[in-house]
Amino acid sequence: MTWQDRQSFLGEDSEQRLAEAVVGIAGLGGGNSHVVQQLAHVGIGNFVLIDEDVISITNMNRLIGGTRKDVADETAKTEIMRRMILSINPEANIQTCQSIWQLAPDSLKSCDLVIGGLDKVRAKDELDAFCRRFLIPYIDQGMDVHKLGDRDFLISGQVMLSAPGGPCLRCLGIVTEHALEEEARAYGHAGAKPQVVWPNGVLASSAVGIAVALLTPWYRQTPFSRYLTYDGNTGVMAEGDRLKRWGSKACTHHEDRQVGDPTFDIRKMVAEGIS
Repeated sequence: MTWQDRQSFLGEDSEQRLAEAVVGIAGLGGGNSHVVQQLAHVGIGNFVLIDEDVISITNMNRLIGGTRKDVADETAKTEIMRRMILSINPEANIQTCQSIWQLAPDSLKSCDLVIGGLDKVRAKDELDAFCRRFLIPYIDQGMDVHKLGDRDFLISGQVMLSAPGGPCLRCLGIVTEHALEEEARAYGHAGAKPQVVWPNGVLASSAVGIAVALLTPWYRQTPFSRYLTYDGNTGVMAEGDRLKRWGSKACTHHEDRQVGDPTFDIRKMVAEGIS
C-alpha cells in the first residue's frame, strides 16, 4: 500500500508519471501556495519554484504554509513552499529561484507544464509567450474584486489553459492592450492586489485538476484548452463563454514557427565540440 492508493483511478502508471513530472510554479503568493500544497499531495516529484519576495504580515490572510515566525524572520516564499513540499513528500526534488521568472528561463525550459500566479498583466503575457515558444502548456489564474455599489463587492476570477495550437491569453481577452495601459493605475477596487484565501483555493484546485488531466491518463480527452470562470459571490465555477465563442480558430498572436530559443546558435555548439 502506498500513500497514493486512493487516486489509482488516475491510471496504472499515474504514480510514476506524477513522480517524473516537472512542474514550474511562477509566483508563490496567494493561489499558487494552494497549488504547491495540492501538487505535493498528488505526488508531483519535481518542482521549479520561482518568486522574488519574502513573506510579510499582509500575506498572512492567504499564503498557505506561512507562519508568524516566517514573517518575523522575513523568510523567502520559495523557502516556505520548499518546506511545505518536503513535509508532504520528502523525496521530492525542488529547485528554488528567488527572483522574477524572467531571470530563470533555463529552469522553466525543463518543465512539463507551468502554472502562473502572477499579479501583473504584462508578466502573464510574457510568461504565456515564453511557454508557447518552448511548447510548454501554461495554466494561468487570476482573481479580482470589483465594486458594485457603496458597500457591495464582486469577487471574480478565471483559470485558463494556454497550450500551443489553442488560443492564448490575448485571444480570450485576459491580456488586452487596455489592461496593459491601465495596469499602472489602481488595481481593482479593494486596495492593491486584492486577494483572499477561499477564492484562491477554488481557482487553485481547478488549476491542479487541469494539470493532473494533462499529466495522467485518467481522462480520455486530454484538455487542449480550458477557460473557467468563477463568481465568488455565488460560488459558481463554469466553462467560460469566451472559449466557446472562440471555437476551433488558431491563435492569432503566436505563429507556429515562433518556437525554440531565439538565441540558439548551432555554430557555437560545433565550435565547442558539443554536437
